[in-house]
Amino acid sequence: MRNIRVCALFRPLNEKEKSDHGDSVCITGVDSESFIIKDEKQEEIEFCFDRVFHQRSKQDDIYEFVALPIVRGVVNGVNGAIITYGQTGAGKTYTMEGPNLLDCEEKEKGLLPRVVDGIFDIVKRSDDMAKYIIKLSMVEIYMERVRDLFDLSKDHLQIKESREQGIFVSGVTECLSASADGEPKREAGGICLWPEIGISILAAIFVPGITISYAPTLDDTLFSIWNARIAGKSLIPVSDSAQALHCLSSGIANRAVGHTQMNMASSRSHCVYIFSIQQEMKEKRSGKLILVDLAGSEKADKTGAVGRVLEEAKTINKSLSALGNVINALTCASTIRGNHIPYRDSKLTRILQDALGGDTHTTLLCCCSPSPSNASETLSTLRFGSRARHVKASALENFKGNEDTKSPGSVALIKDESCERILEKMRQRMKIEDVQLLEQLFILEGIFFNPNSIEESKAAYEDAVSSTISSLQEAVKVLTIKVEELKNDKEALAKENKALKNQIIAAQSSPFLSRICRWK
Repeated sequence: MRNIRVCALFRPLNEKEKSDHGDSVCITGVDSESFIIKDEKQEEIEFCFDRVFHQRSKQDDIYEFVALPIVRGVVNGVNGAIITYGQTGAGKTYTMEGPNLLDCEEKEKGLLPRVVDGIFDIVKRSDDMAKYIIKLSMVEIYMERVRDLFDLSKDHLQIKESREQGIFVSGVTECLSASADGEPKREAGGICLWPEIGISILAAIFVPGITISYAPTLDDTLFSIWNARIAGKSLIPVSDSAQALHCLSSGIANRAVGHTQMNMASSRSHCVYIFSIQQEMKEKRSGKLILVDLAGSEKADKTGAVGRVLEEAKTINKSLSALGNVINALTCASTIRGNHIPYRDSKLTRILQDALGGDTHTTLLCCCSPSPSNASETLSTLRFGSRARHVKASALENFKGNEDTKSPGSVALIKDESCERILEKMRQRMKIEDVQLLEQLFILEGIFFNPNSIEESKAAYEDAVSSTISSLQEAVKVLTIKVEELKNDKEALAKENKALKNQIIAAQSSPFLSRICRWK
């Protein structure tokens, strides 16, 4: 078991901070792992972290310490996560992206472009016998909705969990690259096994408009299906890091941003980049890396937020509060048996479940302002980092043995009508041993699963409950708005009735009307 690594990063003073307090800062005694902060009462508090970065630190230094060990681990099947945390305007997005994802000097590049370059570079320099699949997706959590930034029509994605994939976003669009050069590597007599194979073959058999000529061997069949699969709407083919960065740049342009008094382009959502790297040699390894650019915590009196921006800030602060509750629960888990970890209290904590309490190497980068005007927010960020540093995680390599060493009966398959129909179609066109191999692959990748499995049934039940709750919450919101409208209409009618009654009373009491009544 190892603790989550926590680093602190202090950005340079901005122009507003300089105009308010000159060059004065609330941070002193800075070295590579510790520093002292003066709070608003000028009391000194010392903090120690795994690494401390300051305004003279280089982006390359941050990448080499924070990200490079994790990137190397992910390529070899060890999950990793990097999270930037801090108040709004603390430099989180700049640290993650740099000044511009596509057009900036090498020394100014942020973590994200360096990670993309690093993954492709490691894959290119790897053993020629290894086969790789690199997948990249990008979502934002905006107002407690998970939105696909590669396809804005997918604005209410579900977060799910499976034994094979852990926590994942269902239905998200992915950029896909096969091997280092963008083409599947073909080895003599070899068989490429990828997660996309099962879906590809199902699409080739049952989806109209896709024509596949089945070759005598499974290897040739899979290569024929490759081009059909990447033409689907859920995959965007990329061949190198440059194309991957262009995809990311288009996704970043779709992210929700807004103007506040503390930040001209304030992130109004949490942004999550998800990398999946699968490697095959004698064994199959898979690693997942998530980069999380959190929206910053906000105080309305400082940001001047009103209207929609204020509602966004409330939702952001609520999700960050949920994250704090999870960290608190995890730090107490070792001393309190059976302690509940509230991962499901927000979309953010749910998507970070593996990163915080699972088999993942996680680094938290606390981004801070060194200005005395932000001392209280900086102190809050650092205290959060100190608590997170006590969270322990157990990172393991994710690998499976060679599929050829497993007997066909080693994996259970549900023999229902739909599965049998699919398998029968395959048997008519492929060798029986290839079909048996694909049966096992389908089960392992979750395309077929055993409903008698407690874990799978529980996950499916929880997903159904979560979806139902979300639908009910939306319905409640609509009904609440309708009730308020009806209340307002009722109040307006009551005022009109009162006004009419007053007019009638006034008319009845007038001398003119009284004389008319006596004359009659």
